[in-house]
Amino acid sequence: MKNKFKITGLYYEVQDFKLRKYLNIRRKNSLIERPDIMVIMMNPGGSKPVDGIDNNILESEAIPDRTQDQIMKVLTACKLEYARVLNLSDIREPKSKQMLLKVLEMDKKGIAHSIFDDRRKDDFDSLFIKDVPVLFAWGVGKELKILAEKAIEAIDNDNPIGLKKEGVDWAYYHPLPQNFQKQDEWVDNIIEAYNKFAKQGAV
Repeated sequence: MKNKFKITGLYYEVQDFKLRKYLNIRRKNSLIERPDIMVIMMNPGGSKPVDGIDNNILESEAIPDRTQDQIMKVLTACKLEYARVLNLSDIREPKSKQMLLKVLEMDKKGIAHSIFDDRRKDDFDSLFIKDVPVLFAWGVGKELKILAEKAIEAIDNDNPIGLKKEGVDWAYYHPLPQNFQKQDEWVDNIIEAYNKFAKQGAV
């Protein structure tokens, strides 16, 4: 799967915090220049640049992780060529509890770590493509509510794709649940949702 795609991102640092502004997952040899789907997830986890430089001025090749494998499966099945991933927070931290502690620390320091922050409107306007399908997949933890609601408000899409938690307006299941069977189910559900979306003429 990884051999079929080129994965690149923009990595940067603010006050010793390691962050990633965006990630592009593009099928190799694709000629399209704009993403044909936007994917919104929780945070970049342990994502790293191949060159090992954590504060790049330009986009660099990225080391893929298992969550990105899930997205690549969806792209392949749905015949999509190019996904751009944005996150509720840019902080690179694989452990959710540590990530949330770092989010609180950055909030206290006034660091705009989320692209959905009003202070980063220029970033959002340049990186978010409004006229393509949007996949919400950031998780369902209650601690994400404020960040998720900011993202939903900024994106302003009445028909997002995603596996929504029943009875919760802002919660959409993450691509990589701990249960292996549910990982396959997530992929199958998103493929089905995208195909239904496409049949409605929304793509």
